[in-house]
Amino acid sequence: MSVMEKYARITPFLWFDGNAEEAVDFYLSVFKNSRRLNELRMTADGGPVAKGKALTIAFELDGQKFTALNGGPMFKFSEAVSFVVRCETQAEIDEYWAKLTSGGGKEGQCGWLKDRFGLSWQVVPARIGELIKSPKAMQAMMGMKKLDIGVLERAGA
Repeated sequence: MSVMEKYARITPFLWFDGNAEEAVDFYLSVFKNSRRLNELRMTADGGPVAKGKALTIAFELDGQKFTALNGGPMFKFSEAVSFVVRCETQAEIDEYWAKLTSGGGKEGQCGWLKDRFGLSWQVVPARIGELIKSPKAMQAMMGMKKLDIGVLERAGA
Protein backbone atom coordinates (compact mmCIF):
# COMPACT_ATOMS: atom_id res chain seq x y z
CA MET A 1 0.00 0.00 0.00
CA SER A 2 1.42 3.37 -1.00
CA VAL A 3 1.49 6.39 1.27
CA MET A 4 -1.21 7.99 -0.92
CA GLU A 5 -3.51 4.99 -0.41
CA LYS A 6 -2.98 5.05 3.36
CA TYR A 7 -3.47 8.79 3.91
CA ALA A 8 -5.57 11.46 2.25
CA ARG A 9 -3.62 13.80 0.00
CA ILE A 10 -4.47 16.76 2.22
CA THR A 11 -4.88 16.50 6.00
CA PRO A 12 -4.82 19.08 8.79
CA PHE A 13 -1.41 19.16 10.49
CA LEU A 14 -1.66 20.45 14.07
CA TRP A 15 1.33 21.95 15.89
CA PHE A 16 1.42 21.34 19.67
CA ASP A 17 3.86 22.54 22.31
CA GLY A 18 5.07 19.14 23.55
CA ASN A 19 1.61 17.84 24.46
CA ALA A 20 0.55 16.25 21.14
CA GLU A 21 0.04 12.82 22.72
CA GLU A 22 -2.21 14.27 25.42
CA ALA A 23 -4.17 16.22 22.79
CA VAL A 24 -4.63 13.18 20.53
CA ASP A 25 -5.81 11.06 23.48
CA PHE A 26 -8.27 13.84 24.39
CA TYR A 27 -9.69 14.12 20.86
CA LEU A 28 -9.99 10.32 20.58
CA SER A 29 -12.06 10.36 23.79
CA VAL A 30 -14.36 13.12 22.46
CA PHE A 31 -15.23 11.73 19.04
CA LYS A 32 -16.73 8.30 18.43
CA ASN A 33 -15.35 6.19 15.56
CA SER A 34 -11.87 7.61 16.09
CA ARG A 35 -8.48 5.97 16.22
CA ARG A 36 -4.74 6.47 16.34
CA LEU A 37 -3.27 5.52 12.96
CA ASN A 38 0.48 5.82 13.24
CA GLU A 39 3.21 7.61 15.12
CA LEU A 40 6.83 8.52 14.65
CA ARG A 41 8.84 8.31 17.86
CA MET A 42 12.33 9.70 18.29
CA THR A 43 14.81 6.82 18.48
CA ALA A 44 17.90 8.88 19.30
CA ASP A 45 18.88 11.93 21.28
CA GLY A 46 19.50 15.24 19.57
CA GLY A 47 16.20 15.51 17.67
CA PRO A 48 13.51 18.14 18.04
CA VAL A 49 11.93 16.12 20.90
CA ALA A 50 13.41 13.80 23.53
CA LYS A 51 14.31 10.20 22.70
CA GLY A 52 11.22 7.98 23.01
CA LYS A 53 8.75 10.87 22.66
CA ALA A 54 6.35 11.07 19.72
CA LEU A 55 7.37 13.57 17.05
CA THR A 56 4.19 13.05 14.99
CA ILE A 57 0.96 11.15 15.54
CA ALA A 58 -1.46 10.38 12.71
CA PHE A 59 -5.03 9.95 13.90
CA GLU A 60 -8.60 9.94 12.63
CA LEU A 61 -11.65 11.62 14.16
CA ASP A 62 -14.91 10.23 12.81
CA GLY A 63 -13.39 9.71 9.36
CA GLN A 64 -11.28 12.91 9.19
CA LYS A 65 -7.53 12.31 9.25
CA PHE A 66 -5.15 14.60 11.15
CA THR A 67 -1.49 14.68 12.09
CA ALA A 68 -0.28 16.10 15.42
CA LEU A 69 3.27 17.39 15.79
CA ASN A 70 5.21 18.00 18.99
CA GLY A 71 6.71 21.15 17.53
CA GLY A 72 7.47 23.29 20.55
CA PRO A 73 6.37 26.74 21.66
CA MET A 74 7.05 28.71 18.45
CA PHE A 75 3.51 28.72 17.03
CA LYS A 76 0.04 28.87 18.59
CA PHE A 77 -3.41 28.10 17.25
CA SER A 78 -5.68 31.00 16.32
CA GLU A 79 -9.33 31.41 15.36
CA ALA A 80 -8.21 31.84 11.76
CA VAL A 81 -8.49 28.04 11.49
CA SER A 82 -11.24 26.03 13.17
CA PHE A 83 -12.98 22.70 12.82
CA VAL A 84 -16.75 22.46 12.45
CA VAL A 85 -18.68 19.72 14.23
CA ARG A 86 -22.10 19.37 12.59
CA CYS A 87 -24.68 17.91 14.98
CA GLU A 88 -28.10 16.44 14.24
CA THR A 89 -29.61 17.05 17.69
CA GLN A 90 -29.37 19.41 20.63
CA ALA A 91 -28.11 16.49 22.72
CA GLU A 92 -25.14 16.12 20.35
CA ILE A 93 -24.41 19.87 20.55
CA ASP A 94 -24.57 19.71 24.34
CA GLU A 95 -22.30 16.65 24.48
CA TYR A 96 -19.59 17.98 22.16
CA TRP A 97 -19.73 21.42 23.76
CA ALA A 98 -19.25 19.95 27.24
CA LYS A 99 -16.44 17.63 26.18
CA LEU A 100 -14.51 20.16 24.09
CA THR A 101 -14.69 22.89 26.76
CA SER A 102 -13.78 20.50 29.60
CA GLY A 103 -10.47 20.82 31.40
CA GLY A 104 -9.92 24.49 30.65
CA GLY A 105 -11.59 25.10 27.29
CA LYS A 106 -13.27 28.46 26.72
CA GLU A 107 -16.69 29.26 25.30
CA GLY A 108 -16.89 31.72 22.44
CA GLN A 109 -19.78 33.34 20.59
CA CYS A 110 -22.12 31.82 17.99
CA GLY A 111 -21.18 28.19 18.59
CA TRP A 112 -17.41 28.76 18.67
CA LEU A 113 -15.15 27.49 21.44
CA LYS A 114 -11.50 26.84 22.15
CA ASP A 115 -10.49 23.54 23.69
CA ARG A 116 -7.86 23.33 26.45
CA PHE A 117 -5.11 23.10 23.82
CA GLY A 118 -6.22 26.37 22.18
CA LEU A 119 -7.71 24.74 19.06
CA SER A 120 -10.90 26.44 17.80
CA TRP A 121 -14.08 24.47 17.09
CA GLN A 122 -17.55 25.39 15.85
CA VAL A 123 -20.25 23.13 17.28
CA VAL A 124 -23.32 23.75 15.13
CA PRO A 125 -26.58 22.17 14.03
CA ALA A 126 -26.14 20.28 10.75
CA ARG A 127 -28.84 22.52 9.27
CA ILE A 128 -27.40 25.81 10.55
CA GLY A 129 -27.80 27.52 7.16
CA GLU A 130 -31.53 26.83 7.15
CA LEU A 131 -31.94 27.81 10.82
CA ILE A 132 -30.40 31.28 10.50
CA LYS A 133 -32.01 32.43 7.24
CA SER A 134 -34.31 34.87 8.98
CA PRO A 135 -32.87 38.07 10.48
CA LYS A 136 -34.46 37.26 13.87
CA ALA A 137 -32.83 33.84 13.95
CA MET A 138 -29.47 35.33 12.95
CA GLN A 139 -29.85 37.91 15.71
CA ALA A 140 -30.72 35.17 18.20
CA MET A 141 -27.61 33.21 17.20
CA MET A 142 -25.41 36.28 17.59
CA GLY A 143 -26.45 36.46 21.26
CA MET A 144 -25.63 32.81 22.01
CA LYS A 145 -22.51 30.99 23.05
CA LYS A 146 -23.56 27.35 22.75
CA LEU A 147 -26.20 27.17 20.01
CA ASP A 148 -29.75 26.19 20.94
CA ILE A 149 -31.69 24.60 18.08
CA GLY A 150 -35.09 25.23 19.70
CA VAL A 151 -34.43 28.93 20.20
CA LEU A 152 -33.19 29.26 16.61
CA GLU A 153 -36.27 27.44 15.27
CA ARG A 154 -38.65 29.67 17.26
CA ALA A 155 -36.81 32.84 16.21
CA GLY A 156 -37.00 31.82 12.56
CA ALA A 157 -40.71 30.96 12.62
